[in-house]
Amino acid sequence: MSKQYLVIGAGRFGSSVATTLYELGHDVTVVDINPSRVQEISKSVAHALQADATSEAALSSLGVREFDVIVVAIGHDLQSSIMTCILLIEMGARFVVARAHTEMHGKVLSKIGVNRVVFPEKDMGQKLAHSLSAFNIVDLIELSSSSNVVEVTAPAEMVGRSLQELNLRARFGINVIALRSKDGKTNISPGGEDIIKEGDLIIAVGDNKALKKMGWV
Repeated sequence: MSKQYLVIGAGRFGSSVATTLYELGHDVTVVDINPSRVQEISKSVAHALQADATSEAALSSLGVREFDVIVVAIGHDLQSSIMTCILLIEMGARFVVARAHTEMHGKVLSKIGVNRVVFPEKDMGQKLAHSLSAFNIVDLIELSSSSNVVEVTAPAEMVGRSLQELNLRARFGINVIALRSKDGKTNISPGGEDIIKEGDLIIAVGDNKALKKMGWV
């Protein structure tokens, strides 16, 4: 399902997140104070605007409450990053993801109410975009350019059904390699008789085309 994203900051990290989300079929708006960056990314996303994200008036004009997720990808200006996040949270933004440059910066962002703090060195732009695109994805490990291991929260339509009944291997070419319950117990190499329960995490491996059909990448 297509979602609306606002990415603030069109540097390397922000551009990577924005263009990947757009390629995944989402409505993406990018804001940057630098006109050349705005011009450069304008053809790769739905909307690209020049604006100062630390300006309350500028953010207000964007209608921040309308976006499903806002990614604050501002560069090394930590003060601008923090001020932008504070304004977004005060304006009622639904879900704010912010880039942090240091552990201390990350702690500050968490304390002011940022929903998810990411460190580019640990969480590359494209991986973040995929995980944001499908909220049920808990983690994604790229095995190769064509296959991934994903950890997803069991979709409602799978709850109460056995692995044999779902038959993911035959239908999609996806192998469930483990199930993790709410209480943290992990079932390695589950059998066909195992039932998926509400809140279970499914760890599965498959090629990207198969996982995309499931909405898991």
